Amino acid sequence: MVKDSGKEKINKYKAKLARYCAYRERTRHEVTTKARDLGLYHDEAEQLLEWLVAENFVNEERFARTYVRDKFYLNKWGKNKIRQGLAQKFISSQWAEAAMSEIAGEDYSETLYQLMTKKLATVKADQPIARNQKVARYLIGKGYEPELVWQAIKNQ
Repeated sequence: MVKDSGKEKINKYKAKLARYCAYRERTRHEVTTKARDLGLYHDEAEQLLEWLVAENFVNEERFARTYVRDKFYLNKWGKNKIRQGLAQKFISSQWAEAAMSEIAGEDYSETLYQLMTKKLATVKADQPIARNQKVARYLIGKGYEPELVWQAIKNQ
């Protein structure tokens, strides 16, 4: 059996990785990990990654913007949790902060108030202080800034 040369091996995996990236947005790190899982060496994986970036299959700014929109509008996450998620996916803070502009300020505070109102209706606590602490813990856990959470609770 004849082994593939480096160029043949890269061409063989080009289509496979292009399909992998076309399925949904991917980060550079995810693509590199997938290439290594397929058995490509570091330099081959880097070469393929550069091709995928040049062909716009991989775009970290686009990934960050999509991630921010999805996590805020679908999962109702706050900015802190979204930033943490982007950091875990090895997205640079430059792209993360640029992507935060996808969240409209009025949508952010409206979502915070909606989550707070919904949670207040379900929390069982005898004392108002205990109830407020439970609601605050929930909202901070969702990634909302503690200052905004306590201000919203105070203004309820």
